[in-house]
Amino acid sequence: MGTRMLVPFCLLITVLLITGLVEAQQPKKVPRIGWLTGGSFSATADRVEAFRQGLRELGYVEGKNIVIEWRGADGNRDRQRALAGELVRLKVDVIVTAGAGGTRAAKEATATIPVVMAQDDDPVGTGHVASLARPGGNITGLASLSPELSGKRLELLKEIVPKLSRVAVFATSASTDYTQTLKEIELAAGAFGVKLQHLDILGPKDIETAFRAAGMERADAGLMQVSGPVLNIYRKQLIDLAIKSRLPVIYNLRSHAEAGGLMSYGIHLPDLDRRAATYVDKILKGAKPGDLPVEQPKKFELIVNLKTAKEIGLTIPQSVLYGADKVIK
Repeated sequence: MGTRMLVPFCLLITVLLITGLVEAQQPKKVPRIGWLTGGSFSATADRVEAFRQGLRELGYVEGKNIVIEWRGADGNRDRQRALAGELVRLKVDVIVTAGAGGTRAAKEATATIPVVMAQDDDPVGTGHVASLARPGGNITGLASLSPELSGKRLELLKEIVPKLSRVAVFATSASTDYTQTLKEIELAAGAFGVKLQHLDILGPKDIETAFRAAGMERADAGLMQVSGPVLNIYRKQLIDLAIKSRLPVIYNLRSHAEAGGLMSYGIHLPDLDRRAATYVDKILKGAKPGDLPVEQPKKFELIVNLKTAKEIGLTIPQSVLYGADKVIK
């Protein structure tokens, strides 16, 4: 009797041991992240590296315990939508978008896969989230609040061009934040008593035309609000034409001043990309994107390029230089 009971018991122990061994040998599921940019990877290399750094700081090593599907549309908006659909079909765990255009494409492609905005000028205004505190839905991330900085940029132009009366606004009407950006600029212009000249740049063919128009209207300075792939891919052409036209232009991004633009005021985008990794980490650990508040930038920096100022024959006041976070000589 004892022997008959012992045999099934031994079989049970053997089955449990084999089952445990098989489970132990099965590899753990490696998270798959989709990264979507409307521009090219060569133009956003610093942002890509910042995102990788953020992941490394949290213990994620690409190719080891996380897989990243990199997708870039090279300035083609239709291709960006197609790439968003491709990431959805790959069933990635999270989609990270490098800009508002990518977020819009991801939102159209899925309502279930979590989406992390690495940068979005106005996520509430574009309808990507319900509010910054409680985004709701499947989208969260970081806001750059670029439209709200227009007043400060106009103030800086007024300081370096005391007789400022006409400002050329180079913008992209196809961008998701276009309406809000122009509204903020017009409010600031009214306060400073300057007239605006709106110049729409949708593609490379519009760049020279816009600068010619600014020259014909005798613009005293320029606000560079061109956004998305056009800005990323044709940055050098935009900067070179501003210098050739001897037009004092202020940009949104530090990288543009470092590439030869006269000055910039705004956030440092790679900082946001590094922070985006923390959202990915929280979501992979079970957090719902709709419950994660959208983070707002706390620091804005002023970069002045004295080499460019000298090239266009402009003297930057000491008061502006003292307030700069970085002066390029």
